Amino acid sequence: MKALTWQGKRSVSVETVPDPRIEKPTDVVIRVTSTAICGSDLHLYEMLGPFLTKGDVLGHETMGVVEEVGSAVTRLFPGDRVVIPFVIACGDCYMCTRGLHTQCETTQNTEKGTGATLYGYTELYGSVPGGQAERLRVPLADFNATKVGHDLPDDRYLFLSDILPTAWQGVVYADLPSDGILAVMGLGPVGQFVGRIGKYLGHRVLAVEPVPERREMAERYGIETFDLTDDVVEQIRDATDGRGADSVVEAVGMEAHGNPGAAFAQSAVNLLPDALAKKLMDTAGVDRLAALYASLDSVRRGGTVSLSGVYAGEADPMPMKTLFDKQVSIRMGQCNVQRWRDELMPLVEDPSDPLGVEDLVTHRVPLEKAPQMYEMFQKKENGCIKVVLKP
Repeated sequence: MKALTWQGKRSVSVETVPDPRIEKPTDVVIRVTSTAICGSDLHLYEMLGPFLTKGDVLGHETMGVVEEVGSAVTRLFPGDRVVIPFVIACGDCYMCTRGLHTQCETTQNTEKGTGATLYGYTELYGSVPGGQAERLRVPLADFNATKVGHDLPDDRYLFLSDILPTAWQGVVYADLPSDGILAVMGLGPVGQFVGRIGKYLGHRVLAVEPVPERREMAERYGIETFDLTDDVVEQIRDATDGRGADSVVEAVGMEAHGNPGAAFAQSAVNLLPDALAKKLMDTAGVDRLAALYASLDSVRRGGTVSLSGVYAGEADPMPMKTLFDKQVSIRMGQCNVQRWRDELMPLVEDPSDPLGVEDLVTHRVPLEKAPQMYEMFQKKENGCIKVVLKP
């Protein structure tokens, strides 16, 4: 089959790779009908190369049609249409029964000291082939594959794989009061949904984003936007009676604008042999923290900062005195996708499309054009906000 593979820093290519097959009785194999490029994929494209092997198949936002079914699968049949959460979890362990599917004790990568296995996301999370491909093997399929109907277009369901529940969890973790003001740092795909969810739940939403096209998309949903300027924190305070937002969702992560020292460290990581690069990432502050610092500055005293952006460094400096003095709460983590799918399914199937899941994709291309789209998405060119690949 054809699949998008990692070849090196800023280098991906579509190659012919072995077809997936049933490896365990609980597996299914699906034919992929839509697969998206996630902002998290750009971290692989840019700086997580030390944890990848040339030829690894990328992608973790996937849906399609079941083609093969393992002998122990009881809930799925050939022809079923399914969307696949990026987290592979069992549904039965201590962590899963508490809604912490990203910490699943069945698929946890204990030898790496990390959580549940993820599709297409480095040796840290299991080195499982991803879904930017013509086919995908789905482990523990009865729990993980989410069956959907055949009448609505793929865009109604595809984002249940990651970015929509990630945004939902980000807003839940933000712990907004009923009359609270939400600020969003970054209006990439997750940030767009965070803003829309905040408005859907009745909140005033402010968002910071340097790219005009992304601000324009958010403004269609009644979100107040701000350019990323040197005084943007002061602007947010001025817009909130001098206090700051009640809660902030940081939807950017480790490759935020700014932090030239961390930017240099990220470049250095990719110049070192893998063993040394891994050690550096485990012991150094390699994340660009501009968005995080802006979030901590923009939240009011006693407020909450919810981190949806991905971070990779183990020694990132934090302004502990300020956090303690302001009594700021922080919540974070990979999204427990399976926890939120029952709440979100009625919204994505609502005829009115209240979260605008059909108004996010800016580029829809064949799988063969994935390398060009990775570059365009990273550079934020041509109004690129969300890319869907069609194998």
